[in-house]
Amino acid sequence: MEINTRAIKQRFGIIGFDPELDRAISIAVQVAPTDLSVLITGESGVGKENFPKIIHEHSPRKHGPYIAVNCGAIPEGTIDSELFGHVKGAFTGATEDHKGYFEMADGGTIFLDEVGDLPLATQVRLLRVLETGEFLRVGSAKVQKTNVRVVSATNINLANHIAKAKFREDLYYRLNTVPITVPALRERKGDIFLLFTKFASDFAEKYHFPQITLTEGAKEALTNYGWPGNVRQLKNVTEQMSLIEQKRLIDEVTIAKYLTSPTPSQLPALLPSENSHHEQFERELIFKFLSDMKREVGELRELVHHVIAGDLKPSELQQDYQHIHPVKTPPVMYDLPADDTTISISKEDIDKSEPFQESEIIEDTHYSLVDNEKEMIIKALQKHNNKRSAAAQELGISERTLYRKIKEMGI
Repeated sequence: MEINTRAIKQRFGIIGFDPELDRAISIAVQVAPTDLSVLITGESGVGKENFPKIIHEHSPRKHGPYIAVNCGAIPEGTIDSELFGHVKGAFTGATEDHKGYFEMADGGTIFLDEVGDLPLATQVRLLRVLETGEFLRVGSAKVQKTNVRVVSATNINLANHIAKAKFREDLYYRLNTVPITVPALRERKGDIFLLFTKFASDFAEKYHFPQITLTEGAKEALTNYGWPGNVRQLKNVTEQMSLIEQKRLIDEVTIAKYLTSPTPSQLPALLPSENSHHEQFERELIFKFLSDMKREVGELRELVHHVIAGDLKPSELQQDYQHIHPVKTPPVMYDLPADDTTISISKEDIDKSEPFQESEIIEDTHYSLVDNEKEMIIKALQKHNNKRSAAAQELGISERTLYRKIKEMGI
């Protein structure tokens, strides 16, 4: 079958003459008439989103729906509902039945972008759809059927995710029936200046400016740059120069300002996914500890005011303090008179004293975060008759994390 790649590029706005790019387009057209699953791989910004459209438009399903889903942009708690739907009353806020993307895409194509970000539980549901065409809405026991062509894409190494037990191996082979690799921009050096010229022309027309051009030195710098953000980054850089630079002829000195790769400190910080439940649990313990300290200090202040007002005898002060603050290690207290003599504290003394700052740090403390954590775990297990799942839910951690802590603490 002869494939007119030039016509396809013009139709879908793909620019370049690199052989690997042409090969990726050719594979997409050849596999389009089948119902085989396709996995598109490539770095972020290379234009992977064009290939599912090529496959859909050259397939018998082209008159059916085409739905693109960014799996990484949907929260884990709602992704099952978004993909497979839910029934009324399935969870709080489910006031009516809801169709998922797989149901809406029946007879067409669904594109799962960033498929490597799917939670493991959702991966099991997706595997069932791929193998049998069946799925369940969230909260329903009724099996639904769908006839959908699945095309997926990722910019991560799924083999590494499989090794770390973050992605199912059986699902990987179901998605990767036909692989398509989109080359990075640095591997298409001959296309870089061509893309720049196209973007510069588009932005000149958009913003009504004269089009920017490059000196030979700037062309060389443009071509030899690594482009970690690929075509998306090249487009952004071209737009920035079109808007900011007064001179329309860009030299190598000027372009160098736009080709500086961000340092790690300039990149967004990623929260570690490992032990995230453990860290959250420790933060909650610290907040609880500080809250208890604040409450106890307030109660102590109230006791002192009662002593000053004469409502409480000094001999009763330690008994009342132990009632509100039962600790194994007795609190450090000043010696009090044995009799019921009144402590003489004048109003002037109170006015002269420095106000208590709740933000002050109490350094001399015998509290142990580990002991508090262990005590909370023991109480939760006792409350739920040693049922780990219920105890973990109350503590706000996963059952696996609870099991690990039980072993570590010798509970």
